[in-house]
Amino acid sequence: MLQGIELIDCAKANAKQGIKVAAALSGYENNEDLFIDNLQSACQEIGVNVSELEDLITDQQLAKENRRVIEVSPDTVADL
Repeated sequence: MLQGIELIDCAKANAKQGIKVAAALSGYENNEDLFIDNLQSACQEIGVNVSELEDLITDQQLAKENRRVIEVSPDTVADL
């Protein structure tokens, strides 16, 4: 089971996938309550207030996810 900053890093990286996935990947298997308790404790140790897993999803992560790809190209090969 991960703890401390390693737990926070893993939880943050997997927060968008949900608590079950984040807990399992952090070594907590199906024990989501223990996962959240240890995550909250780890966050308090570094001065961060987290009430639920989704609190770890940053605005930067959301902006990156919502970024749209715009393809720019001529209408025809002749326009090259």
